[in-house]
Amino acid sequence: MIQLDQVSLRRGGRVLFQKASMQIHPGWKVGLTGVNGAGKSTLFATLLGSVTPDEGYLHRPQIWTVAHMAQEIKALDMAAIDFVLSGDEEYWNIQEKLANSDSLNDHDLMHLHGRFDEIDGYSAPAKAAQLMAGLGFMEHQNKLLVSSFSGGWRMRLNLARTLMSRSDLLLLDEPTNHLDLDAVLWLEDWLKAYDGTLILISHDRDFLDAITDHILHIENQELTLYTGNYSTFETTRSERLAQQQQAFEKQLETRVHLQKFIDRFKAKASKARQAQSRIKQLERMQDLAPAHVDTPFTFSFREPTKMSSPLLAMENVAIGYENKLIANRINLQITPSTRIGLLGMNGAGKSTLIKSLVGDLPLLGGERNASELLNIGYFAQHQMDALDDQASPMLQLARIADPKISEATLRSFLGSFGFSGERMDTPCESFSGGERARLALSLIVWQRPNVLILDEPTNHLDLDMRHALTMALTDYDGAVVLVSHERQLIASVCDELFLVHGGKCTEFDGDLTDYANWLRQARIDMIKQGGIISAPEAEIIEKTPVSKVDKEAQRKLAAQRREQTRPIRKNIEKCESQIEKIQLRLQGIEDLLADGTLYEANRKEDLLKLMTEQTELKIKLEQAEEQMLELMMTLEELESSFE
Repeated sequence: MIQLDQVSLRRGGRVLFQKASMQIHPGWKVGLTGVNGAGKSTLFATLLGSVTPDEGYLHRPQIWTVAHMAQEIKALDMAAIDFVLSGDEEYWNIQEKLANSDSLNDHDLMHLHGRFDEIDGYSAPAKAAQLMAGLGFMEHQNKLLVSSFSGGWRMRLNLARTLMSRSDLLLLDEPTNHLDLDAVLWLEDWLKAYDGTLILISHDRDFLDAITDHILHIENQELTLYTGNYSTFETTRSERLAQQQQAFEKQLETRVHLQKFIDRFKAKASKARQAQSRIKQLERMQDLAPAHVDTPFTFSFREPTKMSSPLLAMENVAIGYENKLIANRINLQITPSTRIGLLGMNGAGKSTLIKSLVGDLPLLGGERNASELLNIGYFAQHQMDALDDQASPMLQLARIADPKISEATLRSFLGSFGFSGERMDTPCESFSGGERARLALSLIVWQRPNVLILDEPTNHLDLDMRHALTMALTDYDGAVVLVSHERQLIASVCDELFLVHGGKCTEFDGDLTDYANWLRQARIDMIKQGGIISAPEAEIIEKTPVSKVDKEAQRKLAAQRREQTRPIRKNIEKCESQIEKIQLRLQGIEDLLADGTLYEANRKEDLLKLMTEQTELKIKLEQAEEQMLELMMTLEELESSFE
């Protein structure tokens, strides 16, 4: 397990947290939370061994394999699937040795082949391909060079490489930042089934809720471990803060009372002793901090410019690039009350539709009719890239503001987006991704759009800013078209959902839970067809009558099915083995607890250790049984899809 004993960490002379003591047990899934700059990344660096605590010590088992997702990767001239495979270091090393086996003797070769089989080396390429497919890569992209992908897609490759590691401890820092909703849902399922210890930094509440069983929160230079998921943490923390506030107010009242007594009687000889007693009591009283809840960002969209209805209409539209058709027969009407959430698998055409709506991409067919009053506020990744790196937030806002607007008004507006003091006048070339996203969003808000078209607006935003954006969009008086992996944002803001799939854009009959179920079934259907294929191809295959196959073809098909289900069956076997070991140990502990001498005073420590181990094993047993049940259900669904 991971153990912190009186750990204090400082960064740049600033105390992040101090005298933290706790234990993180194997198999726990921990969400690491706190405001930006609280010390989350520094704690990760300490777990990795690259930062040493200023005080105390942090221990983790040295035999553990640690997988950590780096924030950047180089533009390597290496095939994408090879880059992912290199995440399993032992597999990669054995492969390299086998590729240069001339210098190896028979004994070494036999040992390498034996170990290669033990670590399921022969199925590693299939596992890597599955990871890439889950994160949105098409099959033909597996052989492309890493250098051919954009920054966001390289981050997906980096995530796939991290997941490829057969790790005991997995550290993930904002893994959903460059993912769309279907990739987030896939990653969520993958992490639920992960049997190692997970420590996760994320600003996605739904993601944390679905995965974590503990929350480690950094606040007011303290590190506090909460049991339960993020929603449970919020409830527990709010109750604790309320109790802390009451204690603070009571202490403040006591201080005032003591001070009044001291001030009144310290000069009187008859009361001098009592006054000195009150002074000592006041000095001994430990300061309680007032309940500190970080002030959230608060902003609102300015009243939109003049309206008309419809503001924008797409009639029988075909979208795509040059001769590549992505989707057609699209009919959309955007009125002032429109609140659309766009859903669809990666590559289905959501971003293409967004660009066509905005007018950045010419239509392949049909008509785009825009009102003379149309004023689009468009947020996408390239809006952040288009910021003037040499200009400060104040200068960039002043460029689009009426010269009559006072500087104080502009500064107050930027302050609502988290810019204060010298940051308002600092060139944004040094800004973090979060600061750039906030600045781009603020410039859109200032222009009073009557239609907001937002493509993943929450990337790089922390929890407070995401909440502020959700509240602002809820109160916004204009139309909204939204693509986001943030389920809470979609559910709070959008009144209707449209699905881009199979070359079409149609209204989705259901909610986000229904969409998650649809997505899982769609993936099973794709596996049934032998890989990740495009929706139009799937339609053609479904309509093609299946001819009678011979025994050889049936044998090959059965082998293919066994190969596709083998990883799941292997995981079920691992779960069964783990459950058997836990049950044997629990039986052994029960036999030991039946020994009456164990309850004597001099054996109190032995009894406590056994009872602690018993509790931990029961938790692990429950988790293993739940994981095996989920795997068996997945296997059953997959096998039934072959029939």
